[in-house]
Amino acid sequence: MSKIKPPMIILNFKNYSETIGKKGLELAKIAEAVAKEKEAEIIVCPQTADIRLISSNVEIPVFAQHVDSDEPGSHTGNNLMETLLESGAKGSLVNHSEHRLKLADIDFCVTRAKELNLDHIVCTNNISTSKAAAVFSPNFIAVEPPELIGGDISVTTADPDIVSGSVEAVKDIDKDVKVLCGAGVKNGMDVAKSIELGAEGVLLASGIVKAKDKESVIRDLASGL
Repeated sequence: MSKIKPPMIILNFKNYSETIGKKGLELAKIAEAVAKEKEAEIIVCPQTADIRLISSNVEIPVFAQHVDSDEPGSHTGNNLMETLLESGAKGSLVNHSEHRLKLADIDFCVTRAKELNLDHIVCTNNISTSKAAAVFSPNFIAVEPPELIGGDISVTTADPDIVSGSVEAVKDIDKDVKVLCGAGVKNGMDVAKSIELGAEGVLLASGIVKAKDKESVIRDLASGL
């Protein structure tokens, strides 16, 4: 069972130059300060090489951006769950639109993550895939239409039905799975709207990473919770 309590904000650092090394740590500390002040659940997903650095310097949850469907062995270059845990990660994104997995691999990742007590967020792109992912009973499902990722229009405005529809479809399969949404989320109004639509948090990246005043943006987002 997940130790993360929604509603929540998940900040994906991706591989932007603004989040490498010390810059990623600085952003994580800003997120931590706002989380403590606002009593908000904020999770950061740094680049894999920075997980140990960041997890050892902040108290908020640190997630990996990707995990592979492998057990310890000869899998050169893949992200192993055991290594992520050892590095301080509390969870991981699974099947992000920029790092897709096969259905069987998603099944493996969810099952293995439960065995290792690693929190996990399965990313989906529409209602049908959200429903399919719900069969595995992951901790969280985050629906993100790929065409809206990194854009200026939030999914809550451009396609609100995909949020509410995913929530309904997932809950019909397993009421315990928490549903999040993302793509184009930029401000507290977008966060508040996502919750109105039934989601229990948001997943975003460029809206914060590319912002000039990152602290102000994170504060605004937290206000929507």
